[in-house]
Amino acid sequence: MKTIVITGSIATGKSTASNYLIDLGYTVIDTDLIARQVVEPGSVGLDKIKAIFGESMIQSDGTLNRAALGDAIFNDDQAREQLNNITHPLIFQEAERQVNTAREEGKEIVFIDIPLFYEVDPDLKFDEVWLVYVPENIQLERLMARNTLSEEEAMARIKSQISIEDKRQKADVILDNSEERSKLYQQINDQLGNK
Repeated sequence: MKTIVITGSIATGKSTASNYLIDLGYTVIDTDLIARQVVEPGSVGLDKIKAIFGESMIQSDGTLNRAALGDAIFNDDQAREQLNNITHPLIFQEAERQVNTAREEGKEIVFIDIPLFYEVDPDLKFDEVWLVYVPENIQLERLMARNTLSEEEAMARIKSQISIEDKRQKADVILDNSEERSKLYQQINDQLGNK
């Protein structure tokens, strides 16, 4: 079985590519979804967050107070690292479990959607990395439009990630999403035809 990481940067269209793969019938393991699951009420992840960051991180209904946690880690690299040390092992253990399930089910290809793959550098076995790419100027335009941000706010978010050009140098497959969706889909079809 081939395991392919699909990644991108903010506003490059990774979700569009992942959704297309799902529509084609491929298994796509969504690490963003897993990240929410590992901090659900009663989870080890939530208990560890409460132990390190305090009761204020838990809402009255027992769920994670994402706004409070976001505020706690926003400008604090040490706090962000503490949070990542709690959640990342849990996320990637579950991703690995889902990969193994797909293997047992006889899948030929499984995709793992990891938004910030190069930033987190997960301990995960994979065969290839597919990067959904747009030049930074298009990334900036799309992010400003999508999130109604000023140019300064959007650029700050882009700069908080590894540059898309650096990622382009590292990836095995580049899916250029600077034009219409049909062109992105065609590139995905071409890659799948090679598998």
